[in-house]
Amino acid sequence: MSSDDPILSKMIQKLKTRAQLGAEDCAAILALPCVLRSYEPTAYIVSEGAHPKSHCSFIVSGLAFRQKLAASGSRQIVSIHMTGDFLDLPSLFLNRVDHNVQALTPVQTAEIGRKALQDLVLSRPAIAKAMWVDALVDGSIFREWVLNVGRRDARGRVAHLLCEFALKMKAAGMPENGGYELPMTQKQLGDAVGLTSVHVNRTLRSLAEEGLIERDRRHLVFKDWDGMRAVGDFSALYLHLDQVEPADA
Repeated sequence: MSSDDPILSKMIQKLKTRAQLGAEDCAAILALPCVLRSYEPTAYIVSEGAHPKSHCSFIVSGLAFRQKLAASGSRQIVSIHMTGDFLDLPSLFLNRVDHNVQALTPVQTAEIGRKALQDLVLSRPAIAKAMWVDALVDGSIFREWVLNVGRRDARGRVAHLLCEFALKMKAAGMPENGGYELPMTQKQLGDAVGLTSVHVNRTLRSLAEEGLIERDRRHLVFKDWDGMRAVGDFSALYLHLDQVEPADA
């Protein structure tokens, strides 16, 4: 891929929401070796127990999720990732992969040479800061998900996740227009919030009956954003969307 390919500009756009980058930093990112790869839904992008690949990936388009499997085979989805998110940043320096990443929708990733990315981070402080902040934001989101599963009731868990989707999709530049196509099945939603698919269905129906959301199959529209925030005990603080002032983003 040529060094001026706009695909890597997506990486620049994302990192500029984490820290201020100079012209030389941006040029160094554009010079990274990079190839595109496509994945179908449910395909494994990262596999637990594996040694790191020769590359690190970020999402050019589509959605993916991180998950852990219990010995019983039951699954816990621990995060959802969208356009611009790195998928295997822990593998940049860790020696083994400790979780799985699967495609949720058709996904296209940019795969950047691992050694080249290591050298870039170690040689350019502004880029290192941006990627460090990105990892810290991931940690903040994980903490919120633990609270969501561990301490909110069913309605709160589902409402919180739906609110997070809305804000993250908007931040990623994905179409929303007051609503979005819910990318997860009810089984997948259940695996993310610790509920059965039957309980998720009942909860979604309850939220719709209360006039908080409107559903047409998977298309979801927020009818009462403040009401949904209240039900989900939702504050956007943990997403750190204001990390860099808009003029610098």
